[in-house]
Order: sequence, then structure tokens, then C-alpha cells
Amino acid sequence: MRIAVISDIHSNIEALTEVLRTADHHKVDRLVSLGDIVGYGASPNECCELVRSVTEVTLLGNHDAAVAGRMDYSYYYDAARHALDWSANVLREDNHTWLRSLPYTYRIGEVGFSHGSPVEPKAYEYIFALEQARELTPFVSELPEVTFIGHSHLCKAFAIGNGEVNDVVAQKFGIRRGYKYIISVGSVGQPRDYDNRACFVICDTDARTVEYLRVEYDIETAAQKIFDADLALNFGKRLFLGV
Repeated sequence: MRIAVISDIHSNIEALTEVLRTADHHKVDRLVSLGDIVGYGASPNECCELVRSVTEVTLLGNHDAAVAGRMDYSYYYDAARHALDWSANVLREDNHTWLRSLPYTYRIGEVGFSHGSPVEPKAYEYIFALEQARELTPFVSELPEVTFIGHSHLCKAFAIGNGEVNDVVAQKFGIRRGYKYIISVGSVGQPRDYDNRACFVICDTDARTVEYLRVEYDIETAAQKIFDADLALNFGKRLFLGV
């Protein structure tokens, strides 16, 4: 079974469209979204509609939770808070209803999914460094063999086993038996690892492999929509840089 895992679309319909086209080309069997459909970008309705139509499940990201009224975001910095207010105002009611219904976690056999840390998914804790991955060690017996997460917009993978936590640094790698894996899948709509291409992951449960895929998309159009909307200009400028 081949599972495409996408995350952190952030209202970037241009990136999402190209990622889905690439996933279809790779003949995936299932598509899972780890959330943050909205926020930052200028196409929240279009992204919600497309994700609703193609995914097996979409999880509740923190930006989704904020827009849906399921969390307090008063402590967010001004530009991000304004983008969430803007998204909430332009979002159609059917998409509001959909966001309010989304779960925090999902599982397919020994493959788990969470937006942030799977230990307390409602807290939206980050895992993008070894120190953070090590904090999962006391809970490792409760985790499935592989857990996919988003939230950080970074491509990071960690293997937990034999009393150690190690980085996994490869575009494509195998899942070794006896280990538990935490895999951050990067971002479709706002990468932050200095590669401006959209990013997602394909997990092949039969071959026991995980592969990161990068996809070029029309950044100019996505950014211009942000410039034309009542949103911070930096949300568009950063798309060109991948930060």
C-alpha cells in the first residue's frame, strides 16, 4: 500500500494542485493530510474544497483549530493572527463546519498520523530536533511503528530504538524492524528548509520505505494572490526563499 502524506498547505492552492498531480502520477493508494489547510495564504476555500475531495482523512492543524474556533490564538504574532482572522472571515460556512469536525490523530495499522507531537496532539508541540525526539522515549511503547507529523514545515526523521534516538538523513530510506520512527513530512504550501519547492512524503508499507518528494509550482501566482489580499507581504515573499 502506498500512502501519500501531505501537511501544512496554508491556503496555497498552486502548491497543493501540483503535489496532488505528482501523487497521482506515483499511483498512491491513499492520501492523508496532517492539517493546517488554512493560514498565511490567500486561497483557503479552494484548498479546503480540494483536500475534502481527495483525502481519506484530514487532521486538525493548529491554524485550522484557530480558524474553526477550537483554540485560542490571541498569543500569536500580529501578522499570523491577522491572517487567521482574514481566513475565518472569507471561509465559507461549509468549510468552517468541516474544519470543526476534524480529528487530532489517525492510524492505519502500524502507521500513525498527528499534526504535532503524537503524545499530546492537542498541545501542538514541535518535533524537529533530536532533543525533542528524545522526549518521546518514555512513550515509545505506545507509538505505532511509524508516526508522520507536520507542524514544523521541515523534513526531519528520527529513529528510536536500542536505547538511542538518531537522525535519519536521506531522501528515501527503509523502515528497520525493531525501531519506531517519527517523520516530519515538510510543507506543501510554505516550506521552511531553504528549498522553495512544495514537499510531501510517500510511504510504501509493503516495501517498508519512506520517500520525500519535492515539487515545483507557480510561486509567482501564489505570492501575488497574497500581495493582492489583506495579508502580510512577507507571507508571499518567503515562498520564493523557502523559509
